[in-house]
Amino acid sequence: MLAVKIVQEQGIEVQGVAFETPFFSADRALEACEAIGLPLAVVDITMEHLVMLRTPRYGYGRNMNPCIDCHILMLKKAGEKMESENADFIFTGEVLGQRPMSQGKQSLHVVAKRSGYQEYIVRPLSAGILPETKPEMEGKIDRRKLLDIQGRGRKRQIELADRYQLTGYAKPAGGCLLTDPGFANRLRDLFSHDSDLEIRDIELLKVGRHLRLNDKIKIIVGRKKMENTIIEKLSQDRDIVIRAMDFPGPTVLVPYGCEKEDLQLAAGICVLYSDAPGDVKTLAECRTEGAISHVDILPAEKEVVRRLMI
Repeated sequence: MLAVKIVQEQGIEVQGVAFETPFFSADRALEACEAIGLPLAVVDITMEHLVMLRTPRYGYGRNMNPCIDCHILMLKKAGEKMESENADFIFTGEVLGQRPMSQGKQSLHVVAKRSGYQEYIVRPLSAGILPETKPEMEGKIDRRKLLDIQGRGRKRQIELADRYQLTGYAKPAGGCLLTDPGFANRLRDLFSHDSDLEIRDIELLKVGRHLRLNDKIKIIVGRKKMENTIIEKLSQDRDIVIRAMDFPGPTVLVPYGCEKEDLQLAAGICVLYSDAPGDVKTLAECRTEGAISHVDILPAEKEVVRRLMI
């Protein structure tokens, strides 16, 4: 928001661009652009992001977050949009040194260079302490009116926000599921067992308990009503959906189905997490491809289930 205001003060027309994947949304960008009256284009980069995510050139952060490679991809896509719309340059709200992994001087240089648009990337909040770019040299933007902010403190940014009468702006936060340790573990497991992913496989990582029965079979167990609803909506005909009969409990999903032995265990886990008595067999309903069958099963053993948890 601050970078936009600084650029607009020079009489330059600005178009916002934000990116989406299953791991992060453009919601905060939409709110910010609405607050300052900036038109915003939202670009879905899911497929390219997934390819990059499996083998990021610059590796991961603490979890599964490939921050440098992700920024490279975003600036590459922004550059393509710049060319398609005949714009003069790209700019970002990055501040030198604000994020140790992705906004150090070397990282900013690498990201810009690898994007293919290094000459055209301006960082208005820190431009005064960064190398001069082509738009600055050509007078497309006046370098003398750009700032020299650096470091993790936000004092100058807050003062600028007051000056521009910006309120309700977001606090610093990752905002990306790939930085979450639990989600990262599930994603590692998915990558290690499935070479052909669908987008819904990623969406399923966001809900329920995940248990790996063996190298081929994983199940997802809803923890509350909302998750049961989401699991049901994400289910496909070839999946198996399991519920305990006559007792409140979870919706259990077996993506892409399984053999009878695995189905018995999945049904037992479903019963374990239901309100069914723990010492008697309970009927579980199993639905797949429109057909319904039933399994009469005891609850699975808690220790067995604990070992299967991802």
